[in-house]
Amino acid sequence: MVLLGLILVLLAGGAVALVATEETSRYILFGNTYQLDHVQMFLAGAVTAAALLAGLWLIGSGSRRTARKRRRLRTARAEAAGRVSRLEDEKRNLERRLERDRVTGDRAANDRAAGEPVDGDRLVAGRTDDTRP
Repeated sequence: MVLLGLILVLLAGGAVALVATEETSRYILFGNTYQLDHVQMFLAGAVTAAALLAGLWLIGSGSRRTARKRRRLRTARAEAAGRVSRLEDEKRNLERRLERDRVTGDRAANDRAAGEPVDGDRLVAGRTDDTRP
């Protein structure tokens, strides 16, 4: 939309430049000669002004749309970065918990191998029956 608006603005500017540089109401455009009376000249000016306004409106609306799209993209990226950050934190916490469980499990296995009572075992210091204290 911005490109089309820019083209319309340039065409309107070219029409104004053409009228400003000619001394008579006879215009040569692309090899054709045009002789315009007052009403036709007024209508040509109105069409030129409409093209200029339409071009400016297209440039403005295209710029707003692009800015809105970039804002949404920036927000989406920030949300995604936040989700990734939370997932990385959760991963680190789970890795720490797994390492802690692994160390605790290794220590319990070493204690069992040495014959020492372990907190989770059924054998508690001095008791041989299967009941818990």
